[in-house]
Amino acid sequence: MVAGAAIGVAILVFGVSTLRAEANSALPPPPPLPVSVIEADYDAGLAVEDLYPGLVAARRETALGFERAGRLDALTVDVGDRVAVGDVLARLDTRALDAQIIAADAQTAEAAAQTALAEDTQDRQAQLLERGHISQQRFDEVITSTRAAQARQNAAAAAADALRVQRDLSVLTAPFEGVITARFADEGAIAQPGQALLELVEAGALEVRVGLPRDTAAGLSMGDVLDFVTPAGRVPGRFRATTGVVDRQSRTVTVVFDLDQASGIAAGEVIRLSLDTPMEQAGFWVPTQALAEGRRGLWSVYVLVPQEGEGHALEARPVEALRVETDRAFVRGAVNAGEMILAGGIQRVTPGQSVVPARIEARAQ
Repeated sequence: MVAGAAIGVAILVFGVSTLRAEANSALPPPPPLPVSVIEADYDAGLAVEDLYPGLVAARRETALGFERAGRLDALTVDVGDRVAVGDVLARLDTRALDAQIIAADAQTAEAAAQTALAEDTQDRQAQLLERGHISQQRFDEVITSTRAAQARQNAAAAAADALRVQRDLSVLTAPFEGVITARFADEGAIAQPGQALLELVEAGALEVRVGLPRDTAAGLSMGDVLDFVTPAGRVPGRFRATTGVVDRQSRTVTVVFDLDQASGIAAGEVIRLSLDTPMEQAGFWVPTQALAEGRRGLWSVYVLVPQEGEGHALEARPVEALRVETDRAFVRGAVNAGEMILAGGIQRVTPGQSVVPARIEARAQ
């Protein structure tokens, strides 16, 4: 009895499954999926743009201070002030130095008077020598005294001049036109020799240093003008020098470019050198979202292959990525020129699926 019931249930299930299969086979296949495509457009001898970052800096930048110690009597500039060549920036208190100069001048005058007396004495002794009233030895001693007096006068004058130089150096002037970017002291402070009081950055004359591969740097010639990409657009830069030495950390060679004063760029900005790099192998550009990860480091694209009836079938083709950028890749592989490639949405399809091109995307730029 139980066995008969089980056989009946099995027959019933089989019959229902058969009816469902027949019903499904009678349904029409789903319509082809509309997709966006791009045509494979091969390029030969293509040059792609490489961007190398560089830091803009002033041609000259210096910390200014005094050669001697002294009390700061005045600081005439502040941060942000623009100065011209020779403008007074700071002064030291020179009252003690002025007194030393007066004393040195007095010593010079005293030495000059002694020199004049020695010269008069030498003239009189020369007359006595002609008359035979003194010996040659005595006259030589007089000449020596005159020369010693002249030497003392010269030494006193030199000491006075040295003090005047120190007084001149007690006034700090701008060595070149620029902008004050830092101030490290105020009036009344005691400045030490070599202590930085102000920082001056040259205005207008800018340069940028860029790290390039050694072969690329070696191909540059003096005076070459290349483009730099900035937030405000492209500006020209003139090649001036290269170190010719490969940096141990970055493995690049530093090159220096001069920038136009009217470029609108400020020191401290990061800009990028634009260089065209030729691609030695033919290939074509595809959007990065058109690439499917393949085996052994290769990639695949989905090519639309015409099929009988309506639509196309998706076929995976292996490609090699020659260059990958943010939103596009330059590839080569088993794709013929002009064939349609799935432009994106590869996660929504499978190889062999029926699709129809709904829109042809523009070539990846």
